[in-house]
Amino acid sequence: MTTSTRGSQQVPEGQGGAGILYRNIANVVSVLGIIPLPILLMSNGYSYVILLMIYNNIMDDLDGILATKLGIQSKFGAILDNLCDSLAHSIFVMVIAVHHGVLCAVVGVVAVVAIELRVVSRLRPDATPALGSPTNELIRHILFILLLAELYSFDATLYLIAAFLLNTISMLVPMPMPYLLRSMTKSVLAVTTVNLALLSAWLFPVSTPIIAACFFGTYGLSFVTAALRWLAPRKPPSTPNEAAA
Repeated sequence: MTTSTRGSQQVPEGQGGAGILYRNIANVVSVLGIIPLPILLMSNGYSYVILLMIYNNIMDDLDGILATKLGIQSKFGAILDNLCDSLAHSIFVMVIAVHHGVLCAVVGVVAVVAIELRVVSRLRPDATPALGSPTNELIRHILFILLLAELYSFDATLYLIAAFLLNTISMLVPMPMPYLLRSMTKSVLAVTTVNLALLSAWLFPVSTPIIAACFFGTYGLSFVTAALRWLAPRKPPSTPNEAAA
């Protein structure tokens, strides 16, 4: 059987369509992660916001796992993933912020601007992904605030505003956030465990405070560490070569 070359892969003739589908499995998953979001615009759509946040987080992690395991990473896939995150996370923030009043909506707009700036900065060729907190860290914080508010029957508004403001700062600071729980998980098993933890926090309320404390605690530690490193005085260069650098 003869073959034709498509990019860096050899695709058998007559199977070009299958080859294209294979190379875009992760991209399809990225798009599937945002397809249900119009549900939030329905009259009773807000009641699905927690389920949709968990679903979107799972699909966002799944596309990365598939791209790595199948060896189909691409620049287009990375751009698509960032754009899908930008759209999904902006929608979640605005829908939830508007639901909690005018002040929360105004601060939510600030958080959305930070999300867009973060995504645009990551599309640059010289971007350093390890700097600042990812946009989905904000979404997980919102998720836990809503779950805790439902569990303990308190008004989530002020806590959401605090999360918007803190994440606005941490998404944009050019400093590493070294102890973020999700960012430290690299293996498939670890990523799966994180997503199972999100499901457990929703399905089993008794586990919500413990799981939320793990995410908030590692974020707080990362935030303080980044702030201390930023505020620490720089050592003067000890050699002319270091000064020139």
